Amino acid sequence: MDIYSELIGGKNKLAVVGLGYVGMPIAVEFAKKISVIGFDVNKNKVEKYKEGIDLTNEVGNEELKKSTVEFTSDEAKLKEAIFYIVAVPTPVNLDKTPDLAPVISASEVVGRNMGKGAVVVFESTVYPGVTEDICVPILEKQSGLKCGKDFFIGYSPERINPGDKLHRLTNIKKIVSGMNEETLETVAKVYEIVIEAGVHRAPSIKVAEAAKVVENSQRDINIAFMNELALAFDKMGIDTQDVIDAMNTKWNALGFKPGLVGGHCIGVDPYYFVYEAEKLGYHSQIITSGRKINDGMGEYIAEKAVKMIFTADKKMSECRVVVLGITFKENCPDVRNSKVFDIINTLEAYNIDPILVDPVADYDDAKRLYGCKLTDINDVKDADCVILAVSHNEFIENGEQKIKNMLKQGDNSKNIIIDVKSALDSNKLKSEGYAYWRL
Repeated sequence: MDIYSELIGGKNKLAVVGLGYVGMPIAVEFAKKISVIGFDVNKNKVEKYKEGIDLTNEVGNEELKKSTVEFTSDEAKLKEAIFYIVAVPTPVNLDKTPDLAPVISASEVVGRNMGKGAVVVFESTVYPGVTEDICVPILEKQSGLKCGKDFFIGYSPERINPGDKLHRLTNIKKIVSGMNEETLETVAKVYEIVIEAGVHRAPSIKVAEAAKVVENSQRDINIAFMNELALAFDKMGIDTQDVIDAMNTKWNALGFKPGLVGGHCIGVDPYYFVYEAEKLGYHSQIITSGRKINDGMGEYIAEKAVKMIFTADKKMSECRVVVLGITFKENCPDVRNSKVFDIINTLEAYNIDPILVDPVADYDDAKRLYGCKLTDINDVKDADCVILAVSHNEFIENGEQKIKNMLKQGDNSKNIIIDVKSALDSNKLKSEGYAYWRL
């Protein structure tokens, strides 16, 4: 009996290794159709999922409570599966080189517990060649099995967009690949169990790996272009958003906007491409330049705020600066690789101790990764400057009034509003005399 039939018939199980913003939704979706084991080394996370608490906000507590996923931190449970999906993060090191430690560790775990006939599919973002050249030898060593004879591999890049309630796992076309035609068809049929939008069969694992880093590098470059324009327009005294509004009246405008580019995809994937290209003797020019621009935007925004504070004749050390939002994107609790901390660090370098507000952020991660303390939005009063860094729904709903309530009462010309996301009514705030600036 083939793997697809075994899964559909309930005679075998699928395992998801890594239960973050990608892995957990995949596990829950598959569990609606087949038996699923959800494994993560983080015992606290697993216990929360068992209690029906969705730390990612991707599925929701009610959906999680109803799920039949066997959540576990006991790797021995993985022996019960035949089809493995590895969905662990792949960050970068401080020197911007790929940090493959999570995917290497996950390969070791799967290798120790898989049996003959298994199919292992990696979803983690990697540069072309990692699955076959790095993961396969680890799987072979740990299992004592031979790839292509005893077990088989595939690659299917994740495309989940955290916080996006429109583009979901099931309605995004899935790229799938396998080490041979038979494996490719197995991987495709298994994913078609849950992917309503269908799958695209890539001709090789390396093509699928490359597609992932390229699609995010493309977005990174386009945003970098808009950020470069914003830097230039600011010097010219031109409002970038006004230019974008005018440009977008043309049918083929791409709709990109300037902003902070962080997170574990767009802010990371280009470095994987650059790393592998340079290993082969090619120095990327456009991608590297785009990354340099995007990595510098947090510092630029902070220095703009500092200049406006100086113009308003305020003392830096006594200035109450509020930063609204610390996550890497709106309506998502993920703080990993958030570029808002570039703003925060730059403000601190100017002897400003900013007040941080974020009702969406994962508080434990914020404290563990950055050592920061969050303040309730209702407790913020008498601020000199408010920086809207992330446009959470809680911030932009009646946002202008919320921000005005945070600022000191009196001379509006000395009350500074930095609108990173261009989410506020600029004309209204300017007409009321506020010192307003947007990226």
